[in-house]
Amino acid sequence: MKIAKMELFTVPPRWLFLKITTDDGIDGWGEPIVEGRADTVKAAVEEMADYLIGQDAGRIEDLWQVLYRGGFYRGGPILTSAISGIEQALWDIKGKKLGVPVYELLGGPVRDRMRVYAWIGGDRPADTALAAKEQAAAGYTALKMNGTAEMEWIDSAVKVQEAVERLAAVREAVGFGIGIGIDFHGRVHKGMAKVLMKELEPFKPLFIEEPVLPENNEALLEIARHTSVPIATGERMFTRWAFKQLLASGGADIIQPDLSHAGGIWETRKIAAMAEAYDVAVAPHCPLGPIALASSLQLDFCTPNAFIQEQSLGIHYNQGSDLLDYLKDKSVFQYKDGYVERLTKPGLGIEIDEEKVREAAAAGHRWRNPIWRNPDGSLTEW
Repeated sequence: MKIAKMELFTVPPRWLFLKITTDDGIDGWGEPIVEGRADTVKAAVEEMADYLIGQDAGRIEDLWQVLYRGGFYRGGPILTSAISGIEQALWDIKGKKLGVPVYELLGGPVRDRMRVYAWIGGDRPADTALAAKEQAAAGYTALKMNGTAEMEWIDSAVKVQEAVERLAAVREAVGFGIGIGIDFHGRVHKGMAKVLMKELEPFKPLFIEEPVLPENNEALLEIARHTSVPIATGERMFTRWAFKQLLASGGADIIQPDLSHAGGIWETRKIAAMAEAYDVAVAPHCPLGPIALASSLQLDFCTPNAFIQEQSLGIHYNQGSDLLDYLKDKSVFQYKDGYVERLTKPGLGIEIDEEKVREAAAAGHRWRNPIWRNPDGSLTEW
């Protein structure tokens, strides 16, 4: 079962898919992507293919070690995202070869279904109360919204009050039976994070996500002293070595590794085990495509401290294509009462519509994230 062929497909809205084929005809799919840097990651995968072609596809750990350690320069979003997509595809192949879902190879299931949440409100949050009602009516038991739009290092009481009023309106619309995650998206600096978290706390958020940028994680412990709201972070962190520092320093209650960025399925399972030892929950980041979501769910179903899963159906990024468009059997991600049932098919548990992928790849995409500026013209976080 040697790696015979690797093909990459840049598909709308902003994704990159990888198909690995073995010499005995088994196909595996992965999603190596950095949003806004698809071509760069594609080039990294193609460079790694020089080593991978002809290698035993079943030696996932050894191949990961070679790709991560054998290149001398390690880590970072481009290299680890390239490795992540390759690793997902290799697990897909191994599961199909053995006729079992990936989670069966990682200790077996610990749950029958996984709770998911839906996004509301867009980049600059608006109409959140109405959207919250609609998603609650659709059966979701948890939602996530951006807490603010642009925020300066120290910003006005008006923006703080606007954030409070938005969350208050959502809470009034759906009650306290619905979990509401608030994403600061790294837009907020330490001084304003303390203010916002104190003001938002009475509305009982499910968590506050990325209250500061990951390069400022040392501030989390101080921020945590100002609130009882669980703090989540980790979507822009890569491999167990970055998470080791975060977990040892404290301040995070939930980690959010992205299985298309952090190193893949097995690497993220190692990260989750480390988090369990620190009594920290896991909520994988996944505003991406169906392969990334399937990989995340394979992790969720064998990970005791995984408690909720992000998914991109209807998310504001998905313009022109959406989560289900590239699947032959769309029912695998059928959400009921805010949960998705455990995937049961071999490998990642999904069947990619390759004809649709090839058709979409002919158009491709050049998605780029927005560049935001403050009123004085200075750059601010998107």
